[in-house]
Amino acid sequence: MEPPASSPAPPNPNPVPDDRPLQQQVEEARAPEPEPERETSPTSLTTSIDPTPSGGEESESDDSSSVSSAPSSASAPAAAAPFPTAKDLLHISFNQDYGCFAAGTKSGFRIYNCDPFREIFRRDLAADGGGAGGGGIGVVEMLFRCNILALVGGGDNPHYPPNKVMIWDDHQSRCIGELSFRSPVRGVRLRRDRIIVVLENKIFVYNFADLKLVHQIETAPNPKGLCAVSQQPGSIVLVCPGAQKGQVRVEHYGARKTKFINAHTSRVSCFALSQDGRLIATASTKGTLVRIYNAAEGNLLQEVRRGADRAEIYSLAFSNNLQYLAVSSDKGTIHVFNLKINVGSTANDKPIPAPDPEVSHISPPLSFIKGVLPKYFHSEWSVAQFRLHEGEQYIVAFGHEKNTVSVVGMDGSFYRCQFDPVNGGEMLQLECYSFLKPSDQP
Repeated sequence: MEPPASSPAPPNPNPVPDDRPLQQQVEEARAPEPEPERETSPTSLTTSIDPTPSGGEESESDDSSSVSSAPSSASAPAAAAPFPTAKDLLHISFNQDYGCFAAGTKSGFRIYNCDPFREIFRRDLAADGGGAGGGGIGVVEMLFRCNILALVGGGDNPHYPPNKVMIWDDHQSRCIGELSFRSPVRGVRLRRDRIIVVLENKIFVYNFADLKLVHQIETAPNPKGLCAVSQQPGSIVLVCPGAQKGQVRVEHYGARKTKFINAHTSRVSCFALSQDGRLIATASTKGTLVRIYNAAEGNLLQEVRRGADRAEIYSLAFSNNLQYLAVSSDKGTIHVFNLKINVGSTANDKPIPAPDPEVSHISPPLSFIKGVLPKYFHSEWSVAQFRLHEGEQYIVAFGHEKNTVSVVGMDGSFYRCQFDPVNGGEMLQLECYSFLKPSDQP
């Protein structure tokens, strides 16, 4: 299928630094009115970002997408709808700078500010009457704090088909376009200049300004929709699962090179990319160790231990200064690790060697576990911990205030806590809210 045609771009999703509600912010962020659409481009999507060079075009494939404009006659969703409970929560995610988070529910979506905590706005799509029937939103991807979001239907009664990415303009309270695929969408990532759509076995990269398809990537089965992209202007770094078990693929679009990192012997279950695209943290399905790699060269820089028993890692996050790494898992404990990396020269950093499992540091009566305890006791452990409910799914990010961590749970909880970088230990809980409460104030 041919890549989508170009067209002018009306709404402007450039981020606004303050915390005012998005309805107010977008008034200052809108671009001039678009020219009338030509009859030759009825399937183009009106978007928001100034065009940038997109690189080479890719050939069509069996999973290629189609792009179309949303009807302009869509009405704004009604405000009144039943309040969702935690079991109605389908999705949670932070925005690119971790200052906000989004929640997709069986009836729509909501956007929250982290510090100070407050609900910015909500859209109850079940009362809209539009879409595919219900109000379920399974993916909500913000673009910093602007009026443009990417939505994917989800749940038992999705508002949109799960094989479509809908581009939502909250200033108009409607979708202004869509990307259609032949299989369900597993995830979406946004930059100011790119839209990345993740399918089960493939990733599509689009230029945001004109929705031109600029790259396709074949991956190993990726049901979680794992993908990360750098956010600093300029060179783009994208990380996704490789084609082999335990492998991650790193695309350096500025340098036009691809790097493969054999990160684990088991399947990769989670990874994170620093905002500048220099560091990658990876975890496997075992969930005991987290490894930090140099994204440019692929060399191992550090290895830290979450625990000794298996765990499912839900999220990894770098601090803005790259001094700390936060980890959440199904064990219910949030860990913060010290990063012993010279971020000024990561390309020349040498890996911290793992202890030799054949060297015994234990007495002969315990020799039957030789090779296990030495490595265990010589591992790098977290400096700070925050204990929550085991079995619940939490995602974690570093707050804008120094030495703070924000935690969002699929149980509808939000926590903000602070750690002591010198003494470590248990973190201090600063705030705790149930963000699915009916009122705007907790």
